[in-house]
Amino acid sequence: MASAKETILWRVRRATRDVPEDERPEDVAVARGYRKEGEDARAEVVDRFAAHVAEYEATVHRVAEDDLPGVVEKILAGRGIQRLVVPPKLPQSWVPDGVEVLRDAARPRLTNEELDGADGVLTGCALGIAQTGTIALDAGPGQGRRALTLLPDYHLCVVREEQVVDLVPEAFAKLEEAVGVEGRAVTFISGPSATSDIELNRVEGVHGPRVLEVLIVG
Repeated sequence: MASAKETILWRVRRATRDVPEDERPEDVAVARGYRKEGEDARAEVVDRFAAHVAEYEATVHRVAEDDLPGVVEKILAGRGIQRLVVPPKLPQSWVPDGVEVLRDAARPRLTNEELDGADGVLTGCALGIAQTGTIALDAGPGQGRRALTLLPDYHLCVVREEQVVDLVPEAFAKLEEAVGVEGRAVTFISGPSATSDIELNRVEGVHGPRVLEVLIVG
């Protein structure tokens, strides 16, 4: 009796039996007739982004530029954040007084123990995607390396309205330079970290922060 692995491989071979042995994936043109750019007004795109982010159980705030520092301070105080991780090149005006700031740098880096022992992290982002309510971080200025937004249990993320794109293809086009030219890792965040077991019981905080709070600035 064939094993499950053998059965799967047999079905793959049968499905691809008419493919020439020397053919490579890039030799076959793929039809890409889907929409690559949105057509809605900017205000509608940003509203849709805010609504979809909230659907993932993240807390969303709409904030004016001048109010941003005060709102950050109020939110962190309300959450009881006392030890805050800050990535390189985050605007200093965003960082409130009265908290212990743990600044990450190329050398020395914060240890995993220091990141895990922090109360939260404050970052910017590369862009937001209205279609899916996803936030992308590409390790650029004010975002930091991936571990900064995975180990602390609370993530406060600032997204400017002009960073919000409508569709996923628009986002990938904007991220192409960071990934292809500079080789930076990209982290996609759709709500707080959560997964479900076989009984569909939701478990939060398995792969990242249990709490995501988003400030949309514009």
